[in-house]
Amino acid sequence: MNFKSFWLTLPLALAISACGQSSSQASASNTAGTKPPAKVSILNVSYDPTRELYQEYNPIFQQYWREKTGQEVSIRQSNGGSGKQSLAVMNGLKADVVTLALAGDIDALNKGGKTLINPDWQQALPDNSTPYTSTIVFLVRKGNPKNIRDWGDLVQGDVQVITPNPKTSGGARWNFLAAWAYAKHRPGGSDETAKQFVGELYRRVPVMDAGARAATITFSQRGLGDVLLAWENEAYLAVKQSGGALEIITPSVSILCEPPVAVVDANADAQGTREVAAEYLAQLYTEDAQRLIAKHFYRPTNPKIQAEFAHQFPPLKLVTIDQEFGGWHKAQPQFFADGGVFDQIYKK
Repeated sequence: MNFKSFWLTLPLALAISACGQSSSQASASNTAGTKPPAKVSILNVSYDPTRELYQEYNPIFQQYWREKTGQEVSIRQSNGGSGKQSLAVMNGLKADVVTLALAGDIDALNKGGKTLINPDWQQALPDNSTPYTSTIVFLVRKGNPKNIRDWGDLVQGDVQVITPNPKTSGGARWNFLAAWAYAKHRPGGSDETAKQFVGELYRRVPVMDAGARAATITFSQRGLGDVLLAWENEAYLAVKQSGGALEIITPSVSILCEPPVAVVDANADAQGTREVAAEYLAQLYTEDAQRLIAKHFYRPTNPKIQAEFAHQFPPLKLVTIDQEFGGWHKAQPQFFADGGVFDQIYKK
């Protein structure tokens, strides 16, 4: 049975939960002709807003793997702020795969004298190992009472902004850089004017949560702030759950958010899960998985599926981390390392 056929027949109830535990691990001895264990368990360590996507994807993959190999796979899921999740894996959380908010958090797995992942991990899968993208939009309350239309409106009047902490949240780092790019590209803009603009924006942030989902709860349920800077997919989910109490505002310019995926090589090899872990990520590129991705308001990378869902994603100018900031290997230390631009702004 191929991926498409069991996707079409999978009962909806399976999507409720993908979490499970198994004491057995897959064995590399399959290549030696011995029968693999009946069960295998993998852990996907992910960032905050992917919860609903993987809750639905995991049982689909479980059935695919069962049909292909006869082996049961238990998929455990961990979600949190991307920076915190990366640190947890570095400190010993035995992730088989990571699906984090930005490449810098995966590159960080090789810091501190450790080598948990192949340095060329982005070449393992198409599109630099990024099966879906997103961007940063504004979430406001019904009727948009503060008349927020673009980034410049965030620093007008008494507007309060909700955004998570860039030290722990990957989404917060995308928020920060999107605001920076907007300010720098205004007439007469420069790095200095961008720093002033972003500094004024953060003076209007009453609380910074550790992750994107916590920030969404602060805005939508606790009622703090006038506008939430949010992942596009997270904003759509919040609107859906709000029953019409929230609205999305798409700014004139934002940033192309590229949340990549990777096998944690050291852990997968030690636990004998490389084959299933690699296939778990590769299946995200199939057409039916790409449609599932779009259903959860991520932007698919497959051009055919992009065209199918073009009506769902409003066009806007998107800058990229590579073109605008020289990639995460430059942006992370410049803006978010201790003593970097964010620390300079926030201390003020």
